[in-house]
Formats: sequence, C-alpha cells, structure tokens
Amino acid sequence: MTRYIRLATGSLQYILLGLAAFISVFPFIWMVISATNTTADIIIGKVSFGHALLTNIQTFMTQVDVPLIMWNSIKIAGVGTVLTLAVTSLAGYGFEIFRSKLRDKVYAVVLLTLMVPFAAIMIPLFMMMAKAGLIDTHIAIILPTIAWAFVIFYFRQATKAFPSELRDAAKVDGLKEWQIFLYIYFPVMRSTYAAAFVIVFMLYWNNYLWPLIVLQSNETKTITLVVSSLASAYYPDYGTVMIGTILATLPTLFIFFAMQRQFVEGMLGSVK
Repeated sequence: MTRYIRLATGSLQYILLGLAAFISVFPFIWMVISATNTTADIIIGKVSFGHALLTNIQTFMTQVDVPLIMWNSIKIAGVGTVLTLAVTSLAGYGFEIFRSKLRDKVYAVVLLTLMVPFAAIMIPLFMMMAKAGLIDTHIAIILPTIAWAFVIFYFRQATKAFPSELRDAAKVDGLKEWQIFLYIYFPVMRSTYAAAFVIVFMLYWNNYLWPLIVLQSNETKTITLVVSSLASAYYPDYGTVMIGTILATLPTLFIFFAMQRQFVEGMLGSVK
C-alpha cells in the first residue's frame, strides 16, 4: 500500500512540475510561432506555424537598423556590467574585510537605498544628468546603476565565505591589499562573479523606463525601446514585433545557459 502511495505522490509531483514547466515555456513557444504568422493570424489566436517568417524578418530589417540597436544594447550591457561588478565587488569586499565604527552605519544607509522606488528619484536623476550634459548618452544609463546596492549586498554576503586564512597567508607573503583582491579573492570567488554577471547583464539589457526617458534620438536607442515603439504603433505589425522580441531575448538566453552552472554555484555560495 505504501508503495502505491509513493508512486502516486511521485507521479503527481512530476505532473505538477511538467505543468509548471509548460506554463513557463509556453510564452516563448508562442512568441516563436507568432513570428511565423501574420498579424491577422496572431489576433485570432493561431497557435500553429505559418508562412510569414521571411516576410516578418524582411519588414523588421527594413524598419529597424538592427546592427546599430544591437551594438547600443551590447555596449550598454557589456560596459555597464563590467563597471558594476568592479565597483560593487570592491565595495562588498571592503564592507566585510575592513572594520571601523562607521562601517555598519554606512552599510545600512546603502541598503536603505533599496527601499527607495525609482519613481521617487527619476526626476532628480534626470535633472542631474541634464546639468551634466549626459542626456541622450549611454553613460547616463550606466551611471545610476554602477553602484547597485543589491549587488554590493550580494558580494558582501558571499565574501563571508571567503577563507580568511588565504588573506592572512597572503599578507604574510607581503602582498598588498589590491594584490590580494586581484590575485586571490577574484579567482576564488569566480562563481560569485559569474552569478552577479548574469543578474547585472540582464538588468542592463532589459532596462526600459530609464532609457526611455534619457535616450531621445534613434541613434542611441536600445533593442527594448525599438521593440516597444513597434508594439505601440497605431497599427502594430505583431509578426514584426515578435521578430524583435526574439532578437531581444536571444542574448539573455545565451548568457544564462552558457553560465548556468556557474550561476547556480554562485547563488549557492560556492567558493573554490
């Protein structure tokens, strides 16, 4: 009797997991299918492959400067991710390793910034960028997130697992603090960096509201802004929109699946 109960329980678990997986994957499947159909077919809810894929691709390539918008997105995401990881990892390392009377107070203030909604600082931030002459530049997209408090918190928590014996041995060998960070901390915490890379890259790549406000010319816009503008047209061509959506999704999928193992290790706090 117990055997049948275990079998039924296991089967139910697999059914529920399969249903959850299908619900998660279905929007992507529908997006791919819709990219092959016309707008009329998409509106009526057609869920089978059509014959309009090449037409949709041609229309998208005609309406959008694909190399330019992809370069803009890659530049913002790539440069922003590298700079954010450099600043936040140094901050997280410093908050955990160095001790002072003000350390915890400053760290608490940093964490409090997570409670401030972006809408509350959007206008002051825009005014700051305007006075600095950074409106319609990619630097204005990167600067507000370069010291993201969440990633600082993440690196500090991960640094708690960093073996203090390694740092002590390095100091005995005469290494300076920057050498310890660069040659010992960075290689040991590479899984943490990989997980943070995925998180920060997706943040920059999918960023929409702030670029919508700051980037005002077509030459500086990103793939998310272009796809949004196509979808908000008076008569949107949904097949073309789906082509753009797929194009915007592929880089994040590639990054995640390429670094999936390191991402899991980093989120679990793996130190090597």
